[in-house]
Amino acid sequence: MKNSLVVIVALEEELNPDNIFSHIPVIYSGIGKVNASIATFRAIKEYNPNLIINFGTVGKITPNLSGLIQIGSVIQRDMIAEPLAPRGSVPFSIRPNKFVSISNGHICGTGDSFVTQRDDWLIQNGVDVVDMELFAIASVAHEHKIDWISYKFISDDANESSDQKWAKQVNQGQKLFVERLHAYLVRQNL
Repeated sequence: MKNSLVVIVALEEELNPDNIFSHIPVIYSGIGKVNASIATFRAIKEYNPNLIINFGTVGKITPNLSGLIQIGSVIQRDMIAEPLAPRGSVPFSIRPNKFVSISNGHICGTGDSFVTQRDDWLIQNGVDVVDMELFAIASVAHEHKIDWISYKFISDDANESSDQKWAKQVNQGQKLFVERLHAYLVRQNL
């Protein structure tokens, strides 16, 4: 089945399926890079999209950010294979260490951990926000030559109280995302 786009979200708590347009497939990946990779591959196989749109929650590293933001690129924050390669790089790999969206925006650092403390490496590498899925989604999209866009809602401050704040904020960005998605669909005539 051919769809021009699919939306990939980690959790139903982040985006209620009743809030999205019925003609757009919404794929719930589950949390983490492995789950996101599998879900993205399955979405590509089933729907053959021209575009993957990711939505989810993020912790902020850059203090002045809030609300819904657009992501321009993503790196892997927890690939640590030093001394074989610098942090963020996969040793002995020709695949990119950074994936770039078709839209401008902030830098996201993806990793399989919930960030609850300061990490100077993130600041030194210009990471604005952190999540647990986008690098995997972008990597699979890149492998299949499919464009991607990501919108992230800032749910917490990536600090010691992040778990409590995230639990309160996890569903607060969906209305903003649906409005942004609707505007995109109108602009693209979809």
